[in-house]
Amino acid sequence: MNRTDALQQLQGFREPWDILVIGGGATGLGTALDAAARGYRTALVEQGDFAQATSSRSTKLIHGGVRYLRQGNIPLVRDSLRERGRLLRNAPQLVHKLAFVVPAYAWSDRPFYGVGLKLYDLLAGQLGLGATRLLSRAETLAHAPTLEPAGLRGGVLYWDAQFDDARLALALAQTLVARGGVAANYVRVESLLKANGRVCGARAREVETGAEFELRARVVVNATGVFTDAVRRMDEAGTRGLIAASQGAHIVLPKCFLPGDSAVMVPKTDDGRVLFAIPWRARVLVGTTDTPMAETPLEPRPLAAEIEFLLAHAGKYLARKPQAGDILSAWAGLRPLVRGGATGATSKLSRDHALVVSPAGLVTITGGKWTTYRHMAEDAVDRAAQVGGLPGRPCLTQSLPLGNPGESLLASLEQEDAAWKAPLHPHLPYRLSEVVRAARHEMARTVEDVLSRRTRALLLDARASVEVAPRVASLVAQELGRDAQWEARQVAQFRALAFSYLPS
Repeated sequence: MNRTDALQQLQGFREPWDILVIGGGATGLGTALDAAARGYRTALVEQGDFAQATSSRSTKLIHGGVRYLRQGNIPLVRDSLRERGRLLRNAPQLVHKLAFVVPAYAWSDRPFYGVGLKLYDLLAGQLGLGATRLLSRAETLAHAPTLEPAGLRGGVLYWDAQFDDARLALALAQTLVARGGVAANYVRVESLLKANGRVCGARAREVETGAEFELRARVVVNATGVFTDAVRRMDEAGTRGLIAASQGAHIVLPKCFLPGDSAVMVPKTDDGRVLFAIPWRARVLVGTTDTPMAETPLEPRPLAAEIEFLLAHAGKYLARKPQAGDILSAWAGLRPLVRGGATGATSKLSRDHALVVSPAGLVTITGGKWTTYRHMAEDAVDRAAQVGGLPGRPCLTQSLPLGNPGESLLASLEQEDAAWKAPLHPHLPYRLSEVVRAARHEMARTVEDVLSRRTRALLLDARASVEVAPRVASLVAQELGRDAQWEARQVAQFRALAFSYLPS
């Protein structure tokens, strides 16, 4: 991907685009890819970096949703499990199956959870990943040896899938471009264009230079997640809010807290959510909370109470009780939950998606979750084609392979400069060549882009990411033609961000 080329295409295209997508997270990228794959002239713009908000801050799971099964939302679980199977097939380099252990501390837990998870298997049908089975106490500890042994009766083992969210978003962007679409990050929509009372495009601003330009389109799709209502109010100033944002916080611990390859799932915590402890890149990811949020910042931060909650609940189920000083990184994401008629806690709101068309023809797709992004995109493009008067064309993404995000480029870069083979940091699983690839081929524009999303260094180890920030700034500056002042600003900004990922 080349951002300069993308901006030239956006600014130089004289005819209206068939579909303009606002939002570069999972739903926006999926929608733009679906549209481009059908042959529609498609453009996508994102105010920050791709997947900068919710879509890079998930629990890294592609799953049906055990909690939604407990709530009785069978259609959502069935759809999610179907999409899980498709993602494993279409992006095997980024999505893999993962064993989960549900520990049982009461005699009734094993049969109760076993029956429910057998239903989970049935709903997956031919796209299932493996059979659920009951575990003895010894088998449970063999899969998860650091579980609290006191009172442990046994467990249940079932299968779901794990992925790297930001890298999958990048794969969507790269496949979109390969299919003839255009995507650019750091292009903010300032207002919507209208003609004869109909939305016909947007006025956008390129963030780095401040240059403004118009993007005309036969139909505009609002796929901005937790920022959905802000774009809707560009169309209708007084429109009722559709989104109830919920914050999910996560902490990352050293691998010693959960060695092995199996994850642990606790079916119900004090706030009604499922708690996960998941092996992830030689670390342990613990999450998540469900905290209603009135504001939707681009960089949400975990609340002290959320971190305490996660530490306390992890401590209930792990033999070694984690403390604040064990945390390598702590971060949060905001879920775009659809209000509907639900009241009360956000943990009771559905993860179903909503598709809304305004009187002026703005198509909004929101809600949902990473697992169902493709289905959401299919629905959005079907409707957008109707609204925009586009010729009907079938969806192709059910079996569309998603591009490998740049692995083949690393070898050629390391041949160009052997020094780029060196590790980025002893505590991080990355090489210098991955920094160069990010800036040269993956539209990374800042140190944060590289260390938070092109690699996951900030989420894996905030302290180590601070240590490598000057070297990363130097490499990115060389690739983008930036000066020493830019490097200094970038390092200072990233240090401030990274220290906020550590408990105070």
